[in-house]
Amino acid sequence: MYQLYYYPLNASMAPHFILEALGVEYQLIKVDRKSNQQKSTEYLALNPAGRIPTLIDNGTAIFESPAICIHLAENHPDANLIPPLGDINRPVFFQWMMYLTNTVQAELMVYFYPEKHTLDAQHATQIVEAQEARITDMLALLDNELKHKNYLVGQSVTACDFFLFMLCVWADEFKKPPLAFNNLARFLKNLAQHSAIKTVCEKEGLSLLDYQS
Repeated sequence: MYQLYYYPLNASMAPHFILEALGVEYQLIKVDRKSNQQKSTEYLALNPAGRIPTLIDNGTAIFESPAICIHLAENHPDANLIPPLGDINRPVFFQWMMYLTNTVQAELMVYFYPEKHTLDAQHATQIVEAQEARITDMLALLDNELKHKNYLVGQSVTACDFFLFMLCVWADEFKKPPLAFNNLARFLKNLAQHSAIKTVCEKEGLSLLDYQS
């Protein structure tokens, strides 16, 4: 049985989507961020980065959300959540996974934690505003990519789509949120009908009303 150390609506959300989509047996273990449990000695023994999530697979601890997503997808090839070796879409999959994690998620982290990126607290508001503008441009790029597509990669849902859904949830309070983009909104509303998305959002306390039309 997999064990996923998680916190609701955190970076553990994408791996949670994938575990549910795979239909495998798994156990959720909540890490209380409010009490900084992710910095506890016990948790650091599993994940020295002190961040959420961590996946335990047959005694092996794996951290970093995209690594967990890719590992789960490769562990269960029949689910088609990652293109197989030799498939033309496989490099495209990694292209978008890297863009989502190394670019979009990284910029969102600066947006949410501006105080970690300046020595002058007075600059925090300006950092947030600049980051929102930068990330909105990234959403526009993704919106354009989805212009004639239902999924980021290929003709069926992949781990990239689940990861993008998570990031869009995080950006839902922007002046121009993901649902304000035509193609991105269509993509998100379609994905919100997926049973794994519904189940995980119910477990993590996220309403999907805004994704219903």
